[in-house]
Amino acid sequence: MENDSTKPLGKVIRIDESEIRGHLDAMVRGTVEETLNALLDAEADELCQAQRYERSADRIDTRAGHYKRKLQTKAGDVELKMPKLRRQTFETAIIERYRRRDISIEEAIVQMYLAGVSVRRVEDITEALWGTRVSSGTVSKLNQKVYQHIERWRNQELEGEYAYVYLDGILLKRSWGGEIRNVSLLAAIGVDQDGYRRVLGVVEGHKEDKAGWLGFLKHLKQRGLTGVRLIISDACLGLAEAAAECYPEAAWQRCTVHFYRNVFSHVPRGKLREVAAMLKAIHAQESRAAALAKAQDVTDKLKAMKLGAAATLVADKIGETLTYYDFPSQHWLKIRTNNPMERLLREARRRTKVVGAFPDGHSALMLVTARLRHMSATQWGTRKYMNMELLAEMEREIRYLSA
Repeated sequence: MENDSTKPLGKVIRIDESEIRGHLDAMVRGTVEETLNALLDAEADELCQAQRYERSADRIDTRAGHYKRKLQTKAGDVELKMPKLRRQTFETAIIERYRRRDISIEEAIVQMYLAGVSVRRVEDITEALWGTRVSSGTVSKLNQKVYQHIERWRNQELEGEYAYVYLDGILLKRSWGGEIRNVSLLAAIGVDQDGYRRVLGVVEGHKEDKAGWLGFLKHLKQRGLTGVRLIISDACLGLAEAAAECYPEAAWQRCTVHFYRNVFSHVPRGKLREVAAMLKAIHAQESRAAALAKAQDVTDKLKAMKLGAAATLVADKIGETLTYYDFPSQHWLKIRTNNPMERLLREARRRTKVVGAFPDGHSALMLVTARLRHMSATQWGTRKYMNMELLAEMEREIRYLSA
């Protein structure tokens, strides 16, 4: 029997990676081209109210051939056959929908610009993002265009009512005359009448004081913010006063989480866990009256523990954290803290670390706004947050009983 080891080896198959990649690109390009042309044909049929060559009494227009157009994609240039109609101009949104860049790309451009990324690196990154290189001569123009888009979005008109409005600020660093100084940005999100969260606005404030918050709230009001029933925030300096002045019909809810932190600042580390449980017990009650009674018990216990400052804070300010009891119980967990805003700004802070110190406040505003704009287009803004019909039912019942 012949030994297998003496058999001649077959030819080694060599794989040309670049050639395979080229074939794959061609396949993807062909699929994109075929799909887009099919969509264009379908859109033309809809405008004509009949398919091509179809005899129909409902037809309102006919085809007049087509013209060719190139479209740049990540897979390369594709050739589109743009339909022509005899009676009307063929206008399509399909190409724009395909070419629409993810909003986060705007943020990436601003980040690259602010972080001092080299021109060659910008070219590489834009090619990776869009499939086409952006020349160095257009980088500055591109940044200005991005700024314009962000600015339009930041100042767009607010439509509908926003019963719940969350307010907070974020401190960033900027360089000023060789020194690093703070720049304050004020932000607002709201829950609309359909129960979805929306970013309402972002502005640069000199600092978080009454004047800053009042100016911001007036800015929101001028853009159409109405129907505010409850404003949720930390006890920022002057914020509650500004809210009462600009939206006197709205109630104010002090964030319970921030309130706990304020109390903890007067509590020794070894007693934090015990005091935390005591405070949570207040907001676990089923009514405002029960919560106030529990707060009195907690105050007495804090005094017995020799925590006088903490006891005074609870006694004097606990009422500011109980406003949520005036609203549907199903909403309580989501309106007694500023957590929705905190999560959003935490993501903004994470992104701004790439830059470090901003050259000016406007640059900080643009990058943070770009991040919030991106977040609003994700599941954060597209998933229903709460059932607002519950609030509407409660208000109808109150009106009926008071009639």
